[in-house]
Amino acid sequence: MVTLLYFASLRERLGCASEQMPLPPGTPTVGDLVERLRSRDGGWSQAFAPGRTWRVAVNRDMANLATPVKPGDEIAFFPPVTGG
Repeated sequence: MVTLLYFASLRERLGCASEQMPLPPGTPTVGDLVERLRSRDGGWSQAFAPGRTWRVAVNRDMANLATPVKPGDEIAFFPPVTGG
């Protein structure tokens, strides 16, 4: 399991601040998780649609779609600019 965190406008759009997600088999990446989020109905597919802009951090370090994830990791998604 990993913990997914959603901030600012993503949190508002999704109506969810955090969740636990099981990891797919193999050596999953942030991109694998994003594909799973895109496959959901409603705001999820829109929020993570190709071309949408957001940033991601794994364990508080900036990451990208190719960044591997492992059980226990914290993956945070947020808009490119967030205010105080």
